[in-house]
Formats: sequence, C-alpha cells, structure tokens
Amino acid sequence: MRAFMTSSDIFSAALDAVIDPISSLGLIAARRAAPPRVSDDGTASVILDVTGLSGDARVKLEAAIKQALGAIEGVTAVRVAMTAEKRNRKILAIGSGKGGVGKSTVAANVAVALARMGRRIGLVDADIYGPSQPRLMGAEEAKPTASGQKLDPVPTRFGVPMLSMGQLVQPGQAIAWRGPMAANALGQLIDAEWGEAELLILDLPPGTGDVQLTMIQKHRPAGAIIVSTPQDLALMDATRAIDLFNSANVPVVGLIENMAGYACPHCGEISDPFGAGGAEAAAGTMSVPFLGRIPLEIAIRTASDGGRPPASTDDAEAEPFKAIAAKVAEWLNRSPLDRL
Repeated sequence: MRAFMTSSDIFSAALDAVIDPISSLGLIAARRAAPPRVSDDGTASVILDVTGLSGDARVKLEAAIKQALGAIEGVTAVRVAMTAEKRNRKILAIGSGKGGVGKSTVAANVAVALARMGRRIGLVDADIYGPSQPRLMGAEEAKPTASGQKLDPVPTRFGVPMLSMGQLVQPGQAIAWRGPMAANALGQLIDAEWGEAELLILDLPPGTGDVQLTMIQKHRPAGAIIVSTPQDLALMDATRAIDLFNSANVPVVGLIENMAGYACPHCGEISDPFGAGGAEAAAGTMSVPFLGRIPLEIAIRTASDGGRPPASTDDAEAEPFKAIAAKVAEWLNRSPLDRL
C-alpha cells in the first residue's frame, strides 16, 4: 500500500465533504467516534455517532461515505459502523374531558411556541378517530415514510415534525377501530424515528377512554395539560380528565381556559358566550395551576383553518399561546420528571 494511505488526512477530508452538508441542512452532524482506519488489505473503517439522525438519513449517509472513501486510491472496501445514544425523550399530553373545546388548536400552538423558544419538539396527533393536526399544521398533503419498522415523522414549515392518523388514511375516511387497534396505532406514532425531538406533544382524543389508558400504561407522559371552555358542562368533564391523570400519578401541568371572551370586531365590546373565569376558578378548587386563557377570536380560527398556527407569527393572536408556552417551559425546567 502506498505511504500516503497511512495518513488519515485524506480520509478526514473525504468524510468532511460528506458530513458537513448535513449540518448546513439543519440536521445533527454525525460525529466521528474514532479516527478513520485503513487495514493492510485496503479496507477503510469508520465509526460514527449518528445520534439524532433518522433511519433514512443514516442509510443515505452510509451510502455517501462508502462512495466518497471508495473513490480513494488503494481502498478496496469500506465499512461503516454507526452508534447512537438513547434519547431520554419525554411526552407531554394535552387532553380534554369533552370534544369541541379547541384542544387540538391549543396543542398545535403550544408545540410551535415551544419550538420557537428553542425546544426540540415533536407533535403526535393521538386523536385517532378525529385527527385534525394535518390541517392545523398545514401538512394535509404530506405522507410519512418508513425506516425499517418505524415511521419517519413529517416535517413542517414551523420546525415541528409531526405524525397523525390523518396522514395515513384517505381524506374523509372514517376510522372505525376498536380499542386495541387504536392503541396499536398510537404506539406506532409515538415509537417513530423522532430524531432530535426531546419532547413529544401528544394531542389526545377527548374523554378518558382506551387511548388515554394505553398512553398512561405504555407511554407514560411526564405531565398533562387539560383544556376546557369556561362553561360548567365542559368543566365537569375536565374535572374527570384531571382525576384520571391524578389517579395514575401523572402530574397535571395545569388547566387552560379556551374560548374565553369574544371581542366584537365592530364595536370592540367583550361578551362571554361560554361564561367567564370558570376554568380559573375550577383550577383553584382542584389545586391545579391555571396556565392562562385564550379568547374566542376569529383570527385564530381563520389562521388555524388555513394551516398557519397563530403561535408561528408575531401577531397579537400569538400572545396567549406564547404566555402559556412560557409557563409550560418553566414547569419543564423545574420538574424533576422532565429536565430537558
């Protein structure tokens, strides 16, 4: 073998040419766990730390490295070994006692707001029977791929990768599954190739049924947020949801009051079609933190229907979500269960 082959410089340069573009694309750069080595028979061996890369990205990286090093004179074969650290990924569940309280809108915007604060967030639409996150996140046309036996989340333009049953079935198709099938689907969404995401925001279906029980038993969340409107009926159901998490020893991060007050676009007068202050009062009664209220605002509805979460902007409609996300981030920072 020629003398220059004993130097790692030429291999390092070739590896840099492959790995550097990964960083420029905003992905985590694969790190060399050991210097490249070449055996006497011309076999080049590389060990890489690929923590954070999806299965598909790892396959592409390996192929690129083999092509780059295989082109070097004297190399007869290339072996690539990859290692990865196991992420201590946590789950934050967002639920409600009943449907129609805007839980999914809150989940999408909290996820986006946390991502804008620098958190590495993934979004799971666990509302198996009524998925709405593809519409809210502007990802209705996107379809997830698979890496081996695991799904690859769909990227969004808001920096929050996501997975939803709504991306796996035909638009408008009814999902008529019994509990075990829904639980299995939830497992596939959570156990996907989430890459660098350290916190999964889980948008639960309303109520306290099979999906909630499966999540608690098999994918235990670090905490739960409950969304309610101010009206008594919604608060009764929210109380049941809080009781479910309390009985399972899942910390309740707090209660959010949605659709709290409507400002007339013509005169500016505030009216309260669903009541006022009910969720805050209920939070105090149950000794649960009150995270904030979100108004019944047509701009929020319009942006959400258009696949543009208000929290992704600097408009006034983003402020309630940002304030709530700040309290959630504070909880994450001080919680011994979820130090990210």
